[in-house]
Amino acid sequence: MKRRTAALWGGAAVLVTAAAIWLWPRGNTVLHLGVFAGSYWGTPNGSSYQVLDDAIARFEEAHPGVTVEYESGIPVDEYSEWLAGHLLVGQEPDVFFVLPEDFGLLAETGALAPLDSLLDSADGPDRSLYYDACLQAGQYNGSQLALPYESAATVMFVNRTLLEAYDIPMPENDWTWQDLYAICQTIAAAQPDSANRDYGLYGYTWQNALYANGSTLFSADGRQCYLASDSVQAAIQFTQQLTALDGGYTVTAQDFDTGHVAFRPFLFSEYRAYQPYPWRVKKYSSFVWDCLRMPAGPDGDNTSELHTVQVGISARSRHRDLARALLCALCADTTAQSELFLQSQGISPLRSVTEDTTLLDRIFDETQGTSTFNSATIGEIMRTAAAVPQFAAREQALAMADTAVANALANNQSLVTALPTAQREIDLYLQNTG
Repeated sequence: MKRRTAALWGGAAVLVTAAAIWLWPRGNTVLHLGVFAGSYWGTPNGSSYQVLDDAIARFEEAHPGVTVEYESGIPVDEYSEWLAGHLLVGQEPDVFFVLPEDFGLLAETGALAPLDSLLDSADGPDRSLYYDACLQAGQYNGSQLALPYESAATVMFVNRTLLEAYDIPMPENDWTWQDLYAICQTIAAAQPDSANRDYGLYGYTWQNALYANGSTLFSADGRQCYLASDSVQAAIQFTQQLTALDGGYTVTAQDFDTGHVAFRPFLFSEYRAYQPYPWRVKKYSSFVWDCLRMPAGPDGDNTSELHTVQVGISARSRHRDLARALLCALCADTTAQSELFLQSQGISPLRSVTEDTTLLDRIFDETQGTSTFNSATIGEIMRTAAAVPQFAAREQALAMADTAVANALANNQSLVTALPTAQREIDLYLQNTG
């Protein structure tokens, strides 16, 4: 009987051991990752999951017994609602992607775990690895709450075919407001009285201009508005002068798409997506186009507005250390970031990746490549880029500022008198909602 009992226990032990061996590769700890499908930048990208899956595979190999799971097929425009729903019932992923427009609300509601101790630790990523503006995008009240995954800066698209038709040389990357105005004025002055006119500019707003004039509309904490500042007023007045050149006509996107507009601001991701064949043929095939840095204002630089997709950790994650390791595998690993830089249309927030000449040569080999916009320009764009302050009340405050400017211009009011009143109203709104 003892021998039989021992044999039974021995058999059970073998079964348990076999089961453990069989189950081990499948993981005894599951990390949940929140991610959207495709590209945030609205450009064609069929390899978003491939980059992610490769990074996850390397992470799982380095962490035996851990499995990373994510729900696929969530469209970008549904992702915010999907994440909010999971947060509401306490079932959010351990690690999740953070869209630029969601960061402020996630930060203010305490949904994101602070990362300062990770960045300050000996085995964590050093802050100097990242471009300043990329890192700033994930900061709230002096604390780092998310790490940058992918960025895109605003650049100026240029219809080179149209410029050549007017014998206008391609501007240099250190061009200014004066240069932009002079070109637009030349095109406007050369127009015959016909319906088939050409125009200098489409889609360039006072908000584009203010960053290049060394200004910002809101404080980093979202408690103050600077609508009435001299640099913001100068940006508004400059765009007024440009609009006046169109003689009352409202230039449209179709005008640009059909080759009748010289300049249009776009995200750099648009340039990367639609320069290579065959996407270039499908989007802009009627003219040769390129891009430049944004024109510098008198009080600023060729500064571009920067948008950054980030990754954060749930404040309620039960696997905080593993979540941090996965976060680093996505946002601080040069292999993952290099693959993303090559396969996506954004720009890596890691200095070493974005300024890697080997990677940049591969990227620019796919585009037309010109003497005005090349590999060396990317690093300069990122080093001088401006992070857009993100806070929960930003969209409403921005709408209030837009309305105030539009009303002042429509009613021929002096900006010096109209904007301070609007600024006080916006400040009051921000203080009551903060």
